[in-house]
Amino acid sequence: MFPLDATFPLNATIIRITEESPSVRTFFFDLNFETTEPGQFVMVWVRGVDEVPMGLSRKNSITVQKVGEATSKLFALKEGDSFGLRGPFGRGFSLPSKGEKILIIAGGVGAAPLAPYAESANAASSEVHTILGAKSAEELIFEERFAAAGKVYISTDDGSKGTKGFVTDVLSGLDISACDRITVCGPELMMASVFRLLEDRKVLGKAEFSLHRYFKCGMGVCGACCIDRSGLRVCKDGPVFSGIQLLDSELGRYTRDASGRRIKI
Repeated sequence: MFPLDATFPLNATIIRITEESPSVRTFFFDLNFETTEPGQFVMVWVRGVDEVPMGLSRKNSITVQKVGEATSKLFALKEGDSFGLRGPFGRGFSLPSKGEKILIIAGGVGAAPLAPYAESANAASSEVHTILGAKSAEELIFEERFAAAGKVYISTDDGSKGTKGFVTDVLSGLDISACDRITVCGPELMMASVFRLLEDRKVLGKAEFSLHRYFKCGMGVCGACCIDRSGLRVCKDGPVFSGIQLLDSELGRYTRDASGRRIKI
């Protein structure tokens, strides 16, 4: 068991690597974060490169998409290699209650923190429905884990599996008024589209979204991840926020780089 406010990195040795898709791998390590909640994150120290936030896909794994220098260095690691971990940090998804109807909306590698949430909801005897989206069939991740927890609807951009189109194309055809909780994680433009649809359907109050922003400290000290207009810190007050908290926010419009400059999404 490890503290929730770990200040110094713990050494994590890679014990297994799983290829989830052509661009996504899961790294299992020899630490086990028993106290973590689905949706919380760890700061991953890639030695000689950077320290970056990543959601836990299990108590002892992170699931990584190769998108930049730090993740490319991770992809070069092998079993027996190691990286540093701090955490877990932040606010996770609200845990469901017995008998609740849960709708999970996951896009791309956003499925990583939502898979353990689906499993927790199923273990709590909730009714779990998942919309799982990706660019293509080969880019879908954790479909089996979601299917074991409940019903799964698939969407792919190219139509290679499930509905051809986006998660919102599936979502628009569902009766979401019957859902007790809606949890969302994926590319920000996807989440912004889901946000608008849920707002139009007047169910935004049931929804939670997991945001990704540039982190420096990961503990709410530096303020680099504050979001407009609320000033909420994504690392400390999030990364999971309610739909109501994100009204009139920067969601889907811009993020910021290391210097604080706005970067259009």
